[in-house]
Amino acid sequence: MTAMLRRLALALALALGGLPALAQTSPRVTEAGPAPTSIIWIGNSFFYFNNGITAHVGGLLRAARRPDVRASLVTISGSGFDWHDVESYFRPNAIGRYSFNPDNTIRFNTPERLFDMAVMMDCSQCPLHPDLKGPFDVYAKRHAETVRRHGARPVFFMSWAYEDKPEMTAGLAEAYTRIGNALDALVIPAGLAFARVQAERPEAGIYAPDRRHPSLAGTYLAAAVSYAAIFVASPVDLPYTAGLDPKLAGYLQQVAWRTVQDYYGRK
Repeated sequence: MTAMLRRLALALALALGGLPALAQTSPRVTEAGPAPTSIIWIGNSFFYFNNGITAHVGGLLRAARRPDVRASLVTISGSGFDWHDVESYFRPNAIGRYSFNPDNTIRFNTPERLFDMAVMMDCSQCPLHPDLKGPFDVYAKRHAETVRRHGARPVFFMSWAYEDKPEMTAGLAEAYTRIGNALDALVIPAGLAFARVQAERPEAGIYAPDRRHPSLAGTYLAAAVSYAAIFVASPVDLPYTAGLDPKLAGYLQQVAWRTVQDYYGRK
């Protein structure tokens, strides 16, 4: 177990009355490779809440004055890996064929390949559910192979525990880390960042009232973790705050960066 997971497990145990270690496996892949110029995000409502995680990753990129990254968000409410026909998302002249410029004009995209990267997330309970954790393995492998066949890099997004079920964190962390290692793919540790905020500052309000979906603060945190993981860059002190209180945004930026550094074993 990485030092970050040991520390976080202790913090959670103190804050939540005792939890098992968050994961027994350390990630083998710790960098995504060259910065992508286009990303397709494949998932469910955890991605599309609050105007979509892509809007906030884009806000952080612009604040950092990094090159434009074309993003497509393909989501189905409540979906798991097995709901998505990833092969169809890479068909020519379909998703990603055109996009909208900042001046609201259409730009036709003619890249060598549609996407450089695919970030994928299963349903919030699927990696843990006795009837669905089998398909988690099967479809993670199938989709990773599809993505690579089209010249893109697969990345898995570790989702978070429900607010009232923090014990989910350990299983989700282990499942995503294990599948990332098996498929030689990067894992974005968003779930561990959520657990850290809940242990340190639960009043930050990163959950929606249903205790499952992210609030705006939660989506911002997930975006900051994704930015830090994919682009190997700190979001700390970036001026984009998504309209949140700057002090709260600054704290979430710090948690995102600490979590990514610790999870990947960086100094």
